Amino acid sequence: MNDEPLAPDQIMQLGMGFWASKTLLSAVEIELFTELAKHPEDLNALQRRMGLHPRSARDFLDSLVSLGMLERENGIYRNTPETDLFLDKNKPSYIGGILEMANHRLYPFWAHLTEALRTGLPQSESKNDVDFFGILYADPVRLKEFLKAMTGVSHGANMAIAAKFPWKDYKNFVDLGPAQGDLVAQIALQNPHLKGIGFDLPPVEPVFEEYINDLNLADRVSFLGGSFFEDPIPKADIVLMGHILHDWNLEEKKLLLAKAYEALPDGGAVIVYDAIIDDDRRESAFGLLMSLNMLIETSGGFDYTGADCVSWMKKAGFKEARVEHLVGPDSMVIGIK
Repeated sequence: MNDEPLAPDQIMQLGMGFWASKTLLSAVEIELFTELAKHPEDLNALQRRMGLHPRSARDFLDSLVSLGMLERENGIYRNTPETDLFLDKNKPSYIGGILEMANHRLYPFWAHLTEALRTGLPQSESKNDVDFFGILYADPVRLKEFLKAMTGVSHGANMAIAAKFPWKDYKNFVDLGPAQGDLVAQIALQNPHLKGIGFDLPPVEPVFEEYINDLNLADRVSFLGGSFFEDPIPKADIVLMGHILHDWNLEEKKLLLAKAYEALPDGGAVIVYDAIIDDDRRESAFGLLMSLNMLIETSGGFDYTGADCVSWMKKAGFKEARVEHLVGPDSMVIGIK
């Protein structure tokens, strides 16, 4: 029996967690980590360089130190190894795109979570009958920013899939909703015998091709425009869906898996990955909160357990299905036809 008195520490830390979140998001917004990657500085120099008010600068920077996002030694502030690698815009490992989007879009929308819980309705642009994706895909600048954000949140899992799956047994693959094309690119880079297709709506093509050309992969990777709901999925040995399936309601999820099944030969595979929730729904906080984010963002999307996805795959006709962890909160579910 635990005789220690009960304390509200965990409750308060969680309840006021937005303080820490917004501090980090603001640091990303002003490109603090990118500037510090160039060279560390003391308080006064950094205050002038970043345009911070004297009243806020010291508390802001020391808050980031206390949160483990900066280091300070002898009055000199510098990035931690993690923030230097992942939050410096000039490095290919930059993941701040998703944090930029979280700051600009998701942060204010989440203020209306209670309304979403009571109504079941999205609280994003869609709340006012605005087609967010329609607007997004019509604006090349916003679309590129969004697709770059998707690369940031997916890059680690993309590299893990490229390394872990037995690609030597296959010749080609298609990725549905490829964003900039990072998953296709990572697979192609690590598996020179493979050819890949990114399948998405036509406005994505120039962003995809720019990314692929920069990596010198245009000879093995191509883009095909179309809708994976309205058009057949291109025939391939492997069909991939990375951070795609959770966008849709249950019937749409089942439809996509059925279409993937039809696109595959016998022995082919579908690979789905998201922030998969543990089957007991007790431990995967990120996946569960991501599902609430789908409530905020979409009209029917939700995240799911590995067991859920395995059952959907088997109902679609896949003879076997399994779950494998990737990195962080992401796992992949593999179905074999």
